Amino acid sequence: MKKIRISMILLLGTAILFSGCASLNKTQKGGAVGVVAGGAMGAVIGKAAGNTGLGAIIGAAVGGATGAIIGNKMDKQAREIENTVPGAKVERVGEGIVVEFSSNVLFGFDRSSLSADARTNLDKLVVVLNAYPDTDIEIQGHTDDKGSETYNRTLSEKRAGVVSDYLTGEGIAYSRVRIKGFGETLPKYSNTTDDGRSQNRRVEFLITANEKMKAEAEKERAN
Repeated sequence: MKKIRISMILLLGTAILFSGCASLNKTQKGGAVGVVAGGAMGAVIGKAAGNTGLGAIIGAAVGGATGAIIGNKMDKQAREIENTVPGAKVERVGEGIVVEFSSNVLFGFDRSSLSADARTNLDKLVVVLNAYPDTDIEIQGHTDDKGSETYNRTLSEKRAGVVSDYLTGEGIAYSRVRIKGFGETLPKYSNTTDDGRSQNRRVEFLITANEKMKAEAEKERAN
């Protein structure tokens, strides 16, 4: 009963938070969310929204005025990615950015080798990422539910790893990048239609502030 009660409180807090933030812009929401959203709240929000990136970013938020300063920096970076990388879907979330590529933009069907078009898109993304060196990048691989769970997880890990290797080979610092392969376990879209399955075959980049950016934002807030 205690666990159920805690879960209900978290879910109610999420609903209140987002209804109360409806009139705020994305940067202001980032600051507000960070005040109340630690890892547990971030996980709840991400699961409820069907968006693992959203949950991970909100769970790592600093919040308050410092979070708002980070949000301003992320606003600028997100706009640059949108303007520079036409093959990407860009979403500002709290104090971070989720950049989503459909796998068919990066890979051939059931393959983990990058296409020529993929390299072009990633080259454009690298330019922006290198212009903002004080961010960390988590690369997540996802698949639809066709095939076995073990095969899909392995494929998603290979794809995330190939993208990571390409980015670091183009000058992104190794220390900034980590990878995760989720296989079919975290669909964002419906697996009951061809279009939904196609969208679930995706690679996502979670861009968040590193410790240096957080420290500089805190210093700016204090001045």
